[in-house]
Amino acid sequence: MAAFHFELVSPEKLLFSGDVESVVAPGAEGQFTVLKDHAPVMTTLKSGVVTVAGGDGKVEKLFVRGGFADVNAAGFTILAELAVSLADIDVAKLDADIRNAKEDLADAKTDSARQTAGAKLAQLEEMRASLD
Repeated sequence: MAAFHFELVSPEKLLFSGDVESVVAPGAEGQFTVLKDHAPVMTTLKSGVVTVAGGDGKVEKLFVRGGFADVNAAGFTILAELAVSLADIDVAKLDADIRNAKEDLADAKTDSARQTAGAKLAQLEEMRASLD
């Protein structure tokens, strides 16, 4: 299979950059697969897993929350609001963070505090769901 260049960038760092054979991404209107010579497209992303298949048969999975995907003649770029390799997620710590976020939501006294705690809980639960 022919290779093309792919980059996944978050505000903190460049998580992936290299030549790949395919990338499956969670587009706002559903998952889509990019192969070499894909038609140009720009779309928003929803939370989910980006699956990157390299030419060596290696597959890497990364969780993304929001952002943009751009396919053009130079390759495929994802600019994610948040991105982390699934291999780097500590499930026990994530589960503890979810329990703490649920407690924070239950203890919230103001609408603003409830909204902040609810958003944090939703983000953590999206990440946890991606591991199943």
